[in-house]
Amino acid sequence: MTEFFKTGEPSQPDREIAVSESGKTHPWYVPEEVPVAFVYNRRNYAVMLATPLDMEDFALGFSLTERVIDTTDEVEKIDIRQSERGIELHMSIAPERLQRLDIRQQRRNLVGRAGCGVCGLENADSFFEQLPVVAVEKLSVTPEALTRALGLLADQQPINQRTRSVHGAAWADFDGNLVAVREDVGRHNALDKLLGSRARINAATSAGFVLMSSRCSYEIIEKAARLGVRAVASVSGPTAFAIRKAREANIALYCRHGETFVEA
Repeated sequence: MTEFFKTGEPSQPDREIAVSESGKTHPWYVPEEVPVAFVYNRRNYAVMLATPLDMEDFALGFSLTERVIDTTDEVEKIDIRQSERGIELHMSIAPERLQRLDIRQQRRNLVGRAGCGVCGLENADSFFEQLPVVAVEKLSVTPEALTRALGLLADQQPINQRTRSVHGAAWADFDGNLVAVREDVGRHNALDKLLGSRARINAATSAGFVLMSSRCSYEIIEKAARLGVRAVASVSGPTAFAIRKAREANIALYCRHGETFVEA
C-alpha cells in the first residue's frame, strides 16, 4: 500500500479578488494555478500547472496514465512537498520501472500547461501509438443515465460554482449517480485526479463511465483507454482525432447535443 506524507501549507484552490464594474467594486473568485513537479526516485519527469487540490490522486493518476507505473502497488511512498511557489510530488517507485522511466524521459521534455497535455513533445509518433482495446464489446450507456449524471455534476463542483472557470471530471455508475468528482483548471488534470482516486481504492473502471465538463480531446480518450475506461461522456463536442482514438480503443464516446446525448 502506498504511504503518503505531506509537508508545508498548500495554496487555496481559489481566491477572492476585487473587481470594478460600472464604478462599483465587488468580489470575484478566480482559480489558483501552481506548478506541480513529478519526481520519481529523484528523477525529474514533468512539471504541470494545476489546481492545488487532491494531490494524492493527481500523483497516482498521472503516473498511471503516463505509464510510469502499471499499478499503484509499484509506488512505495509519495512525499507531497507544498510551498507558496508550487508543489513537488516525490515518489518512490519500483526499481524495475526506472529503466522504462529513463526511456520515456529521453523521448519527451514535458512541461505542461493547463490547456495542453502534450507540451514539449519531441516525437509526434506517440500521438499515433495504438491504444489498447478496453473491451471486445462496446459499452452502451442509457440516455437517462447520461442526462442524470450531467444534471448532478454542477452541484458537485464547488470550485467551479465560485469561479465558473475550472473543469470537472466525474465517475458515474450505470444509473447516472455520481460516485466521485475532481476539479482542476486543466481538463486532463481533472481526469488524472479522478482516475487516481479510483485507483487508490482499487475500483473497477469497467463499472461505470467518465463524464467530462469540457470538450473531449484526444488526450482524454488516451488516458481513459490506458486505465480501461469503457465509456466517456463530454458536455462539449469531441475533436475528430478523439473520435478516431475512441473507435480504436472501442470506447463508447457520448457528447451532449441539445437536451440529450449522441454517440460519436
